Amino acid sequence: MFDLQRMIRMLRRLDWVFILSVILLILVGIVFIYSATYRSAENPMTELTRKQLVWVMVGTGCFLLAALTNYDFVAGQAFWLYSACLVLLVLVLFFGIRIYGAYRWLNLFGFQIQPSEFAKLGTLVALAHYLGTPSRDLRHPATVGACLLITAIPFVLILQQPDLGTAMMLAPLVFIMMYVAGVPMVYLLVLGGLALLSAPLGWFVLDDYQKERIMVFFDPGRDPLGAGWNKIQSEIAVGSGGWDGKGYMMGTQNILGFLPRTVAPTDFIFSVIAEESGFVGSAVVLGLYVVMIGCGMRAAVRARDRLGRLLAAGMTGLLFCHMFVNVAMTVGLMPITGLPLPLISYGGSFMICTMTGLGLIQSVYIRRQPR
Repeated sequence: MFDLQRMIRMLRRLDWVFILSVILLILVGIVFIYSATYRSAENPMTELTRKQLVWVMVGTGCFLLAALTNYDFVAGQAFWLYSACLVLLVLVLFFGIRIYGAYRWLNLFGFQIQPSEFAKLGTLVALAHYLGTPSRDLRHPATVGACLLITAIPFVLILQQPDLGTAMMLAPLVFIMMYVAGVPMVYLLVLGGLALLSAPLGWFVLDDYQKERIMVFFDPGRDPLGAGWNKIQSEIAVGSGGWDGKGYMMGTQNILGFLPRTVAPTDFIFSVIAEESGFVGSAVVLGLYVVMIGCGMRAAVRARDRLGRLLAAGMTGLLFCHMFVNVAMTVGLMPITGLPLPLISYGGSFMICTMTGLGLIQSVYIRRQPR
């Protein structure tokens, strides 16, 4: 039976500072997606802006549902959630929609979804459920092996699409989860060392365009009109923003199309923000991320059990990695990877999964330990 008073008590226990930072980041995203897709005054609202508003509404519903649902119940469905994600990853390889040479999208009941985004969330829940089991022996090597296997299956499937950037997000995720769970540091150091030693071998499994992105990162002049175009234009946009920017919808790299409109509202939205609002606006956006991530860490620290701590820390770590890599990519400190900026970049699957993950953080916080 619906208990209104209980729901009100739960809503009062939400972290409203966290929620405010999320709302502001979403608003920033909508405002700059409009700028990045603006064509003329005859269109009062761009198509992508309209779609993003829909995704925000759907994501908000997922956020509230996840926040009000006991995270113990969610973790209890880990096997089914993880299995469903793997099925979607397999289906996209055989029946996926080919866009820009990659099979990353699947047409499901008339909607295009990106299974790799759901796979990150499913893998996080699966790892949290496995490591959060009270009887789990965290010092046994088999525990580490099982975590690596849980992560490796979606990693390989996502790599086949190919989508190296999204696949690579699973690597720090599993390390964060094992560290937070309490897996001995010696295991993590050994795994980290092996990863560094085997990194050069990864060159031989990369596609040609992925190798070219890495070469362009080290030598921007290698292909300035091809593979290096987005990188060069993004750095020009960020650098030309100056202290306070050129003004909203006044960024020449964006409005004149030097920064391609196919990527400006998605992977390079931070470049649009930096050009139009400058260092001040960029710092405000990064400050909002710091607040959101700090609140996520607080939820993990105050979690009532190991499962809650793993869910909150894992999702917070995943968001930080996305934010860090995207910003570093747009300012030229990392190779182009195609990772979106959480809550700001355009994208339905990413918005829904991000909001669901944020809802899980709040589910943990609502049921936190009393002071």
